[in-house]
Amino acid sequence: MRIRIIIGFVLIGIFSCSKKEKFDVDTSKINAKVTIKRFEQAFYKASPSELPKIKKEYRYLFPHDIDSIWIKKMQDKDEQELFAATQTVYPNLDVVRKKLKALFKHIKYYYPKFKEPKIVTINSNVDIEQKVVYADTLLFISLDAYLGMDSKIYQDYPTYIKQNLTKEHLIVDVADELSKAILFRSNDRRFIAKIIQEGKKMYALDAFLPKETDANKIGYTNEQLAWVKENEAMIWKYFLEKKMLYETSKGLDKRFIMYAPFSKFYLDIDSESPGRVGVWIGWQIVRSYMKHNDIKLSELMRLDNEEIFKKSKYRPKK
Repeated sequence: MRIRIIIGFVLIGIFSCSKKEKFDVDTSKINAKVTIKRFEQAFYKASPSELPKIKKEYRYLFPHDIDSIWIKKMQDKDEQELFAATQTVYPNLDVVRKKLKALFKHIKYYYPKFKEPKIVTINSNVDIEQKVVYADTLLFISLDAYLGMDSKIYQDYPTYIKQNLTKEHLIVDVADELSKAILFRSNDRRFIAKIIQEGKKMYALDAFLPKETDANKIGYTNEQLAWVKENEAMIWKYFLEKKMLYETSKGLDKRFIMYAPFSKFYLDIDSESPGRVGVWIGWQIVRSYMKHNDIKLSELMRLDNEEIFKKSKYRPKK
């Protein structure tokens, strides 16, 4: 197993180089504006008397006008502690701003009409279901959801969740959220269609974040990435033998698509596997399709998933 993992790391290096070359596009002449407003600083540093001014500036974040609730929130000990932790990790957003600018430039390379949203940073009491929210002209980033897996704030969280609550994963979640806006919806409930739909999003991340590692894009450790690469053929064979491709059961989503500590093959290898192996397979199918078909990213996002599967020539090496 140790030798296989080492081989996996070597393959990761070779594979990553080829992907970087393909998506190494020139964005130097593309202008991208990054506007960031730090609501969490304005709110948690303010006194109650300043609340009306804050509400006026950030009207979209105040669904009701009961000031007593907001003042209580502003002065809450736990929320102030969370705010302090956020400020320790993010005293400024220079690195985040740089990454956002690069991301916006790459999106505009493929989608010239893309309009950069205004960024608003917030604290959401670590709402891991909505770490990043894109709402037309605004994009909200919950900084308290990216404090690092060793943060004491996350000490009771399971490892598979904590490993993606990092500064490095912030830009991936932003890109993922923006990619949803360009991806045509699919009503196909079959398993193969679902994993290819996820694969399209992952391929968009390839294009938008060419310098990010595959591990970071899918939310794996390097060891987990090595495992899925080493066992890709086995995973695909399992899907075929169990006749899962055209199944419509939502149970398959939980087993192979949704975030989880491991994938559920109901075999001894479960404890070794990472979650979301279906997403990994869907990603490789889309990559294989794009290798054999010369189309634009924007066209790929509109394509029928069944067509992608049939023309992908996907054959994982044993």
